[in-house]
Amino acid sequence: MDKPPFPTPDDAERAFYEAFTRGDLDALMAVWAEDEETVCVHPGGSRFTGLAAIRESWKQLFETGMKFIVRTSHPVKNHAMLMAVHSVLQHITVEGDDTIAPPLITTNIYIRGAQGWQMLVHHTSPSPDTDGLLLQDSPRTVH
Repeated sequence: MDKPPFPTPDDAERAFYEAFTRGDLDALMAVWAEDEETVCVHPGGSRFTGLAAIRESWKQLFETGMKFIVRTSHPVKNHAMLMAVHSVLQHITVEGDDTIAPPLITTNIYIRGAQGWQMLVHHTSPSPDTDGLLLQDSPRTVH
């Protein structure tokens, strides 16, 4: 499968979260850079390095059969010529479950290559269950 080009880091991020919500492993992996130095950390989980390990971690998550509803908020973005860092709050619910969990703190790092922007790092951590603590700053982009 040819990887689609992502003209901006925002395009790559949008494609990643859309694939995550659909449970589409191939589309999700199409966002990742073809680099064995890629890193993925799931909340409270292990660090996966390299595309094969990252793919397997997402495959296992999708095989649970849970349908995830994912949205992001409060982005802080730092874009440079060849690298972009996005820090977002990730809100995940499971279809059919009314539980509202605290947002997850996520850092996504993108690199620009010949095929456009692709994900190099996705690191998600649990957040403290404290109202307002995570919402101190308004969304912004730093260039």
